[in-house]
Amino acid sequence: MTAQYQPQPLAEHEVTAAARDLVLAFSRTDTDAYFAAFAPEATFVFHPEDRRLESRAEYEALWKTWLAGDWSVTACERSEARVQLLGSTAVFSHTVHTTTSTGGTEETTVERETIVFARIDGRILAVHEHLSPSPAAAGSTA
Repeated sequence: MTAQYQPQPLAEHEVTAAARDLVLAFSRTDTDAYFAAFAPEATFVFHPEDRRLESRAEYEALWKTWLAGDWSVTACERSEARVQLLGSTAVFSHTVHTTTSTGGTEETTVERETIVFARIDGRILAVHEHLSPSPAAAGSTA
């Protein structure tokens, strides 16, 4: 079944709520809730990866390898959020301070993230995510 994009305009509160739910699921390493926030055809550009991930399934496969390595998110705080409404799509950007644990060793990163949202099958879903290191944190971890 093909996803149906609805042309009705998005409202800021809808995008803010969708972004909040996505980040909360990520902060709990809640795999099911996190990936439910993305459309199946979503794409992902993450600075540590050597290529663009072309689908939610491709990202889920990568995520599973992280989990297999005893990886989890222990904290995720966001700041400087901005929503740009563009009719039936919206661009959400913010700064994220993320602490992860791999085998008991914690690391904190500061990154800038952009997520594009669209209304699909009556839900507000992410269709693209781009993550880049924050220049303020370049060369260091918090």
